[in-house]
Amino acid sequence: MNSKVLRVLEYHKIIDKLTEKATSEPGRKLTAALLPMTDPEEIETAQMQTADALSRLFAKGSTSFGANKDLGMSIRSLEVGSVLSISELLAIASFLENVSRIKSYGRKDRDDIPGDSLDVFFDSLEPLTPLANEIRRCILSEEEIADDASPALKHIRRSMAITNDRIHSQLTSMINGSCRTYLQDAVVTMRDNRYCIPVKAEYKSQVQGMVHDQSSTGSTFFIEPAAVVSLNNELKELTLKEQEEIEAILAALSAQTAAHTDTLTGNQKAMTMLDFIFAKASLAMEQNASRPVFHTDHQIHIRKGRHPLLDKHKVVPVDILLGIDFDLLIITGPNTGGKTVALKTVGLLTLMGQAGLHIPALDRSELSIFREVYADIGDEQSIEQSLSTFSSHMTNIVSILQDADADSLCLFDELGAGTDPTEGAALAISVLDYLHNRGIRTMATTHYSELKVYALSTEFVENACCEFNVETLQPTYRLLIGIPGKSNAFAISSKLGLPDYIIEDARRHITEDKESFEDLLANLENSRLTIEKEQQEIEAYKREVQTLKERLESKQEKIDQSRDRIIREANEEAREILQNAKEIADETIRTFQKAGASSSIKDLEKSRQKVRDKISEKNEKLALKNENSSHKTLKPGQIKLGDSVKIISMGLKGTVSSLPDKSGRLFVQCGIIRSQVSLDDLMLLEEETVNTGKMQRTSSGRLKMSKSYTVSTEINLLGKTVDEALSELDKYLDDAYLAHLPSVRIVHGKGTGALRNAVQNYLRKNKIIKSYRLGEFGEGDAGVTIAEFKD
Repeated sequence: MNSKVLRVLEYHKIIDKLTEKATSEPGRKLTAALLPMTDPEEIETAQMQTADALSRLFAKGSTSFGANKDLGMSIRSLEVGSVLSISELLAIASFLENVSRIKSYGRKDRDDIPGDSLDVFFDSLEPLTPLANEIRRCILSEEEIADDASPALKHIRRSMAITNDRIHSQLTSMINGSCRTYLQDAVVTMRDNRYCIPVKAEYKSQVQGMVHDQSSTGSTFFIEPAAVVSLNNELKELTLKEQEEIEAILAALSAQTAAHTDTLTGNQKAMTMLDFIFAKASLAMEQNASRPVFHTDHQIHIRKGRHPLLDKHKVVPVDILLGIDFDLLIITGPNTGGKTVALKTVGLLTLMGQAGLHIPALDRSELSIFREVYADIGDEQSIEQSLSTFSSHMTNIVSILQDADADSLCLFDELGAGTDPTEGAALAISVLDYLHNRGIRTMATTHYSELKVYALSTEFVENACCEFNVETLQPTYRLLIGIPGKSNAFAISSKLGLPDYIIEDARRHITEDKESFEDLLANLENSRLTIEKEQQEIEAYKREVQTLKERLESKQEKIDQSRDRIIREANEEAREILQNAKEIADETIRTFQKAGASSSIKDLEKSRQKVRDKISEKNEKLALKNENSSHKTLKPGQIKLGDSVKIISMGLKGTVSSLPDKSGRLFVQCGIIRSQVSLDDLMLLEEETVNTGKMQRTSSGRLKMSKSYTVSTEINLLGKTVDEALSELDKYLDDAYLAHLPSVRIVHGKGTGALRNAVQNYLRKNKIIKSYRLGEFGEGDAGVTIAEFKD
């Protein structure tokens, strides 16, 4: 792929984003060198690897290859028998630990998970855990070797510690003893790696030993007392032995590492490749990108594609077709309308796809593999080369025409611009016609009306435009294929304040043919907007019809289920009635058969009465059901808010929450469900009453019924304020308690919950209330409270 198109389409900025996703230096080098490929197999392999890595990121999250350092120098040193330094060995240990983590990350969680293209890299990793553990055991840090690295080192360091103690003991006794008055400070110091004491200059001759240094003022001499010279010598020898032993330990570790140079090389290649692949997957995740489908027949179908360098939350996605019904697409429209962005989007997504990167577009977007992509975009005029804007463009066009073939994609921005419009349009048509006749996939942007006419009159050439809202002077950035665009220069100028007389004068300078053509474009645009609006309305109607159809099917399914249940229950009940009748008949026959001459008529009558009672009980149950089934049709005047009703078709009880409309339909609150039903489907429920049976005799001898003779088991507080409701509730609870009701039902509704909370707070403090709870399903749910009285 030519380097110029990579620069013009800003491919390097994509690579910069990709490089930021790599977590190791070798991985960053590999991403920085990524170029588009032309081999279909290589492209498919790279795309598959990116897709498999993306799946792993979604399943397991991200991972790091940060310890994957460049070990080339260390491996070459091992191959020639050199000894590695402490830092080099620690780097290898860190690398092997990172290899172990990555291999663990690559393991499948379950055996039934199919393999993917990354398994070959994960399986090739060998962590060499024993080697990493041995290096960590011997080397604690870049400045420290462990005492247990070898027995000899441990012995040497123990001897050094003993010698140090002896030196400090000897010097301490001198500081605190005979030499106390001779010292500048009562401290032990080091000079030339030997222990010394600071002696005042005037007492230098009083302390026997070797002078190693003196202070800058000459007032202090640092003397190594003769008593510790031999101990210091011994300590020096031990230090040299320690260094020799450390070198021997490093040599042994280097020898162990040298046995695995091939494994280390293979590990580094696999780790670098995995870092590179996961960097591509991380970029795809950030861009919400998908894997494109590649063709070799030069077809492009980008579905909701976004330019990857623009803000994904602000950029308007575009649908672009090329090479299916037409091989040349001419895009027209006003400046800043998105023509160049659409052009660059096609070119850049093509480069990204051929580089193995996912593209920021919807799934199943289609790209083709091109051997070369050519782009003439932007102004490249050169003062040094005496090239004007037109000359620089024409130089690029000449080069493209010489090199382009059927395996090329050509992109032209403002083709033919920068010169006389008539000549520029003629040149543009000739260039495009030449490429079209050779079957080269081409996209071009222009303002020339002649090119619009060329696209309308030439087979396999299509117009497109970037939509522009003249009212707001804002482009919508939508690419509309099949519709030539208008420049809208007059409309934009008028909106910006250019006087109307100037605009009218400008219109007179336009030829009648051009004006008619522009009017035709305007009519086409208005027709398109009208059709698009009607299509949206049709789609809305379709969705509404589908919703209504689904509701009707669901309702019919519920009716069918209810019907089947009713029939099943009726059959079971009929079977039960027949079985009970048979048992009663059998029992009656047995009773009369057992009755002999000694049986009295009274006993037989009792038996017969018992049979009659059972039959009457069954008849009462059936009569009750018949009463429910043959209910009277209610009239609108018989229903008022808060009435308790039963929805016959659903078998649910509820409370009337709205009055019937003209068609006789109203809303009923059944627990948490608010249903709209017909008045014909309702049955009014009578409120339960309790007869206390208590009467009082007046002074005149007449019987007077008690106030609590009949009290309803329910009170309706809907529509009342908190104060009104609590006042009415207080009076009602007193009456119900005097009537010896076990419990009552308080209807307060749901609403904001203020009335419910006030009622429950009142019940909590009331001494005659034993307990209370919210209603269950069928009782009114949260819109009802059931209160139980104390005995």
